[in-house]
Amino acid sequence: MASPISSSTSPSIMHGMKMPDVADWSERVIVALGQNPGSFTGPGTNTYLVGTGSRRILIDTGDGRPEYIPILDRALEKAGCTIQEIVLTHGHPDHIGGVQNIHERYGKCRVSKLPWLEVDAQYAFEMTPLKDACVIETEGARLHGIHTPGHAPDHLCFLLEQEQTLFTGDNVLGVGTTVIPTTTGDLAQYMASLGRLLEREPVGIYPAHGPFIEDGVGKLREYIAHRWEREEQILASLADGVDDIEAIVKIIYAAYPAFLHAAAGQSVGSHLLKLERESRVRREGKLDALPTEVSWHMMIE
Repeated sequence: MASPISSSTSPSIMHGMKMPDVADWSERVIVALGQNPGSFTGPGTNTYLVGTGSRRILIDTGDGRPEYIPILDRALEKAGCTIQEIVLTHGHPDHIGGVQNIHERYGKCRVSKLPWLEVDAQYAFEMTPLKDACVIETEGARLHGIHTPGHAPDHLCFLLEQEQTLFTGDNVLGVGTTVIPTTTGDLAQYMASLGRLLEREPVGIYPAHGPFIEDGVGKLREYIAHRWEREEQILASLADGVDDIEAIVKIIYAAYPAFLHAAAGQSVGSHLLKLERESRVRREGKLDALPTEVSWHMMIE
């Protein structure tokens, strides 16, 4: 899900954005749009055919809508290929949900992802476990897996060696920033993941939502700076006596549409949980309550 990255009066968001259903984004990468547009997915989930041969890797699968299959048909015809295997960036529904439909349409193929047992157990198909530093190859493409938790514990990004580009899943989006869930996300891990990606110095980024990013290094630096800016805004709100997430969101996301506020509250909550672990803020209320159900205060030094 994307939230605006800017504090301007006209923040940039993906809601209502349009993109082609099928497009060549490089000689090795064809994008097929997942046909699941929405407030939090923008034009939909980008799924990618990667390689140059007659059998290619499919990265992500959309959420399982039947409208996606004709789009994937077109992408496969454009590429002149079949699916070698499916590789998943993570187990959120709009990335894994289309696997079964693809198997029914084209036949079973290998499905690989980093394990997340609570999520993976919901699905009947077999999954091949991936791990950090894994390598997946097809004709014309070698992908290097990078474990990048924070948005999701099983999140993998993939460096395309031949281009020095990154498939970033939900960790970096074409427009806006990703939400860090308070329940299954971790803001400190997410910041570390962005740092790991920056170390790879990508020349470009293929995001799970939104358009191709031509300046990969610049975008990652922007993301990191944005997260530090949000943290300072949260601390400033607490210092001013604003003590609950809903009120903080109304202040620092004032320029954003109201329908994004609940999701923005997830990221604010994740920032507060990080600050709590660092002993910089404290909660007032039940320790096991959700971040939205307690008051938050600066620690007295």
